[in-house]
Amino acid sequence: MQDKFTTLTATAVPINIENIDTDQIIPARFLKATDKTGFGSRLFYDWRSEPNGQLKKDFVLNQNSYKGEILIAGKNFGCGSSREHAAWAIRGAGFRAVVSSYFADIFRNNALNNALLPVQVSEKFLKTLFSALIHEPRLYITIDLPGQTIRFAAEEEKFDIDPYKKECLIKGFDDIDYLLNLKEKINAFEEQRFKN
Repeated sequence: MQDKFTTLTATAVPINIENIDTDQIIPARFLKATDKTGFGSRLFYDWRSEPNGQLKKDFVLNQNSYKGEILIAGKNFGCGSSREHAAWAIRGAGFRAVVSSYFADIFRNNALNNALLPVQVSEKFLKTLFSALIHEPRLYITIDLPGQTIRFAAEEEKFDIDPYKKECLIKGFDDIDYLLNLKEKINAFEEQRFKN
């Protein structure tokens, strides 16, 4: 079982950069582990840290003004290689959702498989959201997964999601959990099939 996702109201961290690829999200040299733990501290490592490991004060994740469970990113987020570790790192850093005007398909699927909700919005909505966060860093954003809406202040927009993945997120299922949930129906189908 994974964390259930229904409605999230939280503050956000904005990274207004387009074409953020998976090597920037989690550099390749950190991909040695095969379980999901420990990647959060490596999120955007080369942007967050100097070569000696000291944190860069001007990078948004190192600033106290922005904290939250929602990552707001520029267009074409998660492009590049197909590493699932990118989703692990974002979840490991405490984010439950990523908002962008476009996601690379493989990243989107990896995110959904790891209880990280990618919310694709229009470029106009994203621009308005970035602007609002400049003026109000602790702005609350609400993502309503059952209603498929995202809203802040007076702004609201619908977003699309695969119905199967939506159900999995709401129930806290991964693909195996989903199949186990159908065990009785599968068994009944098998019994009926063998009777015929």
